[in-house]
Formats: sequence, structure tokens, C-alpha cells
Amino acid sequence: MPTHGTHPDHGFDVHPWELRWRGFDIDTIGRTEALFATSNGHIGLRGTFEEGEPVEVPGTYLNGFYELRDLPYAESGYGFPESSQTVVNVTDGKVIRLLVEDEPMDLRYGSTVEHERVLDFRSGTLRRETMWTSPTGRTVRIRSERLVSFTKRTVAAIRYEVEPIGEDMSLVAQSDLLANEPIGGPGGKSASDDPRLAAALDAPLVADLADCEDYSAVLVHHTRRSALTAAAAMDHEIEVSGNADTSIRAEGDLARLTVATTVEQGSKLVITKYLGYGWSARRSVPALRAQVDAAIAMAKETGWDALKAEQAEYLDAFWRDADIEIEGDSELQQAVRFSLFHILQAGARGQSRAIPAKGLTGPGYDGHTFWDTETFVMPMLTYTAPAAAGEELRWRHSTMDKAKARATELGESGAMFPWRSINGEECSGYWPAGTAGVHVSADIANATARYIRATGDEAFEIECGVELLVEIARFFSGLGHHDMNGDFRIDGITGPDEYTAVANNNLFTNLAAQQALREAVTSVSRHPAVARELGVTGAETARWSSCADDMTIPYDDALGVHQQCEAFTLLAPWDFEASTGRYPLLLNYPYYDLYRKQVVKQADLVFAMYLFGDRFTPEQKLANFDYYYPITVRDSSLSACCEAVAAAEVGYLDLAFDLMSESVFTDLHDLHNNVSSGLHIAALAGAWTDCVAGFGGMRDFGGAITFAPRLPRQLSYLSFRMTVRESRILVAVTADSATYRLVSGPTLELAHHGERFVLGDHPVIRPIEAPPSRQAPIAPPGCEPYRRAL
Repeated sequence: MPTHGTHPDHGFDVHPWELRWRGFDIDTIGRTEALFATSNGHIGLRGTFEEGEPVEVPGTYLNGFYELRDLPYAESGYGFPESSQTVVNVTDGKVIRLLVEDEPMDLRYGSTVEHERVLDFRSGTLRRETMWTSPTGRTVRIRSERLVSFTKRTVAAIRYEVEPIGEDMSLVAQSDLLANEPIGGPGGKSASDDPRLAAALDAPLVADLADCEDYSAVLVHHTRRSALTAAAAMDHEIEVSGNADTSIRAEGDLARLTVATTVEQGSKLVITKYLGYGWSARRSVPALRAQVDAAIAMAKETGWDALKAEQAEYLDAFWRDADIEIEGDSELQQAVRFSLFHILQAGARGQSRAIPAKGLTGPGYDGHTFWDTETFVMPMLTYTAPAAAGEELRWRHSTMDKAKARATELGESGAMFPWRSINGEECSGYWPAGTAGVHVSADIANATARYIRATGDEAFEIECGVELLVEIARFFSGLGHHDMNGDFRIDGITGPDEYTAVANNNLFTNLAAQQALREAVTSVSRHPAVARELGVTGAETARWSSCADDMTIPYDDALGVHQQCEAFTLLAPWDFEASTGRYPLLLNYPYYDLYRKQVVKQADLVFAMYLFGDRFTPEQKLANFDYYYPITVRDSSLSACCEAVAAAEVGYLDLAFDLMSESVFTDLHDLHNNVSSGLHIAALAGAWTDCVAGFGGMRDFGGAITFAPRLPRQLSYLSFRMTVRESRILVAVTADSATYRLVSGPTLELAHHGERFVLGDHPVIRPIEAPPSRQAPIAPPGCEPYRRAL
């Protein structure tokens, strides 16, 4: 297929290294705001227009900055969370309003002669070029470029150029810092129909300081209930051939620099805007003001050209270690790189903060982080950007006191981490899917152990890892119990499938807890001094081993399949024919009905076969997939990538390709019709998972890295890069062979389809045999995987 082209249905040019949208369509505003978001994990800027309008959901986010809101209950109960946290749209520094001969520049009026936007995965910038004719007939060309710096965590910058076409023109630019932007109303769209959320977001910021001088200004605000303080600063460089009148003011929620000038035909007005952001729960207003002043000074001293050069250099290093190359499907190539780029943006510079389920691209899920981070996002970061992975785990460790307090509140020992949160406290008001989803703690333990094995980061293990593993092991050993037969049971909990809640012995949870218990024993044995400080005894580790060894693994002997949870295969079947056209089911059926039937929202047991694949035989994997795929409706964006990996492993390569496409294009093609509230970060991470673990067959069980690659017929070539400890490797796969190269670092022992080898100075090439020909199972009616016309 060609490397360039335009997709007729989705508006994007197909290009391997960028996302380009041509033309203006008011109905796509919210979608493109999220897709064109720029972030570094600390600052997030939605892809709104510099002119401020039209806009659907304005968004400037600081990772971890939130407001509290009440969680009222029809019937309250002990242990129910009393409040939730909601991400706040902080002071917006993206705004540069433009008036052309007194006419506000607004794409809804006049005529848009040309318009395109480009998110560049190599430069790390969002570019835009627009030729617009005002209602009074004046034409201007606008070029802008913005970045959120990967190298300077607190800095963002915008370059904004206006060129008059055909005549000299009077222009006025108003560069703003704007707090408490209206979320709904004319030109906007409410982030939620929940009135409690709307109340929390209605002018959530209280002004503390507003100051300005020359071309610079600063605003400092705090939240009413969470008592967090945020500062935003701006400064400018102005280039114009003639004279310019400038003025600046700052008060309350607005700081504005106004530039008025006449620009001759053939000349430009160029404004370079530097932004600095910071927030704290403890630091004073003067201290935060000093922080953002320093950020601005650093940005201006660096300069726009150097900021861009640093951004490109940072991304060169990332792509050297993380790039995935695909031949045979140019649109898929673009989508995979888009996905990797947004995962980097979500986690690169979080600095011990969470990675929210929407990243910093929108207000969806209130800005909360879930198990998505450790289970979907962390594998990619661990093997491609390990520093970012380590920072996320340090955030989890920093919330240990809250996790231990939550466990104590519920009568448990150890640490019970929240189902959804921003600051580490539980925010879920629906306990069957929230509090009961205890596997999140095991997911954190297993992400911790994977990171330690893959990086050899001993300092992290001593400072954070051992305690994480110990307290989570204490939680699970106390949560479960040995029954009269000597089996260890974990009852009354909810696994990944939220259509089967408060069940006994969910297989995914039991396997995750089993691994977490064993990882704790291993870590304690490596660091006995740390274990002593934590009060770990020999009797305690012996109990952890006993719980793990005796873990209940539900299995239906009559059907020859594992049970998703105990007695799952005895539940009544779901009538899939009757529910055709009524998806997602949770919006059309009561949970009361869903919980009592054999219907799966998202891959649960099938996902366990990937994460804990060494606990299943090949025959069991095939039988389990054939049983559970036809009853899984994928009402969650988390499901398709998991099923794709399992389908690839058991030999259903065409089905795996379709499921991968569903995951990878979830946002680009807006398959769930909700991209305007933010991207699905876990689904984006699924692009990496499906390439590396699916068609690359990569597994890491106990630190042993193995591969079992096979390509679907739709692809002719796939290559990916990984870092394991200090070794960088490149794996290249074709239809009939795989080539393994050591790019740098020490030799590494690997395996190819079960054959072990040592990768050293010379490439290792191994043949690939075609899998047995099998007929793939059929999805429920109306739940067929996404298929594109190639």
C-alpha cells in the first residue's frame, strides 16, 4: 500500500510520522481537541484553537490537580467513600485571540479557504495553518506551532504568526491567561450530565494573586475544597516590521497582553508565547509564583528554536528504543505510532504522579487512574521508557499510607489500593465494581515485579518495591482463607469482567494474587534487611507461600475449560440475539440481570491466559478462547487488545488482526463515540501489546524473555524494539522468519518458539512455521470485531 493518502471516512491523511487533518468541520471539534492534545505527563493542553473559539471542551490540565466533590448515596453504608476527586481545567494559556480590522477571527464565520492541523510524532509539536477570509472580506494566513516540553517539565510554548494577504491590515492580538473558563454553554459542551460534577467544575478556582509587567503576567489560584494551589505564568517575544502598541493587565481570573499593529502586505506579526505551570498542596503562593517565574526565565533563555530542537532530540531517543515498523498496512503504521506517541505524552514527565485513564487529554473518568495503568500501560513503558515506568510506581508507593488506611477501614491487613483515584484515596461510589475489584492491588504488585526484573533497578526495589510487594501480600493473605479441603479461596470480589460482580474465586484475581504473593517472597529473600524493617517474619513468608501454592483455580471438568469464577459455567446463558443493537449492555439492562448470566463485558479469563500464560497448557488456551470469545461483548475499550493477543497465540491470526485494529483505531476512528472526553490510554497501549506480545509473541515469565512470532496475512513485516536491563534488542518478523539483533548492551538469553539461544554480536535468524489451520469462533451478534476496508 502507498505510504501516503487520505482516509475517506475519518478525515486524516495517512502518513507514517504524523496525524494531519485538512478542512474545517464544526462537528469534529471535540474529537480533534482530544486527538491533537499535547502533553508531557505533567502539563496537558487539549488541541483547542489559539483563538479560543469555537471550542467544545476547553482543557488545560496539571497531573494530580483536582477538586473534591461529594458522593451522596441513596442508601449509605460503612466504608463507602464520602467524596470523589475531579480533574480541574486550570488556567488556560493557549489563548491568543485575533481581531482582523476589528473582526474577531472565528472559523464559524467568514470563509475558511485553507485549514490543516498536524500532530508531528518526531518533532513533538502541533502545527496549524489556516487561510481565513473575514465576513468583511479581509484575508489572513495564520500559522501556529505549540509544544509541551519533554525536557523542561514545567514549560509549554506557542509560536503564532499572522500574515495579511493582498493588503496592509490592522491586527490586534490578545494573549491571555484565563482561569475558570466556562465548560458548557454556547460554543461549549458539558463534560458530564452529572450535576455534582458540573457543580465541582463551576468556577473551581479562587484567585490568590494576579500580577503583570512588560510582556509577562502570572496568576495564582487555589481550589475551594481540596486546597491545592496552581500558578500559571506567561511571557512573550513580539516580532513585527512596524510599530506596535502593547498593554498588559492582570486581575482575578484574567491576565491579557494586547498587541495592536498595522502589518504590511508581505510582512508578519509573530508572537512567541512561553508558558510556565506549577502546583502544590503545601507550598505558598510566593513560592509557586517564584517557580513559574523561573520556568518562564528558563524557557526564554532557551528560546523557541532550542526548545524545538530539544523536543526533537528527546523523541529521537524515544523512537530509537520504542519504534514499531509495519509493512502491509500504512494506516495501521500511522495508528501504532500515534498510539506510542500519546502513551509517551501521558507518562514521560509525570514525576511520581499517576497516569490517568484519559491521560491529560480530557475530563473523562474525572481524570482518575485505574488498573489500566499498571496492566496495560506499564508493560510498554517498562520495556521502552523505563524511567517513566519507575516514576509511576513511585507514585503508587507514595500513596501507601492511604492504601493501608483503606485496608484497615475495611478490616483487612496490608495495603488495599483504590479502584479509581487521583490522589490515592478510593473514589468509586459503586462498590461491587470498585471496592470489590481487589485485583488492582495484585496488578500493582505484578507491575512492580516486572519493572524490577526488566530494569534491575535495585534502588527502586529497596526504596519502594519491597514495601509495595510486602503490603500487598499481607492484604491478599488476609483477604482469602483456607477452606476445609486446604484450598486457598478469595471470595466475594469482582474481576476484570464488570458484568460478573461479587463472585467467588475469580480466576484472573486468584492468579494475579498468587503471583503477587510469590513475588513478595522472592523480593524479601533478596533484601532481608528491608524485610526486617517492615517486620516481616519467616512465619509470614511461609504463609504467603502456602496461600500461593494452595490457590483455588476454578475448572469445569465436564466442559474442559477454566471457569472465569467459581460456578460461572453453571450460570444461565445470555440471550445475545435479543440484545442485538442494544450495546453497551450496561446502558440497556440492569446489572441485576447481567450479574446472573454468562455474558462477559471485557476479556477476563482470556486476559489471564496472556498475563499468566505459564499456568495454562496450549490445549487449555485454545479451549478457553473458543468458549469465552463467543460470550464476550467488548463493551469496554480494554477488551480487544487482550483478545487479540490470545487469538494470535492460539492461531486465529485473521481474528487477531481484526481485534488489534479495533483496539488501535478506538480513538482515531472514534469507535465508542466518546473521544471528545479524552483518549483511551489503555487501548492506545494495546497497540504496543498487540504488536509485541500478540504478533511478536513476547512473554516475560519470571524474567525469562521469550518470543513466538507469527504475522497475519495482512502484514508482510513487523519490527519492534525493547530494552531488557541494559540490553537493547530489535526483533524483525516476516511471514517465514524472525531476526533478532542486539543493538547495544550485554548478551541476552532469549527463546524463539521454545528454542533457547544467546543473542550477542551477530543477528540470530530463526524460521517460523505456519500455525494449524482452524476456524475461529464467532462473536456475539452485533459484537463482531472492527474491520476496515484495506
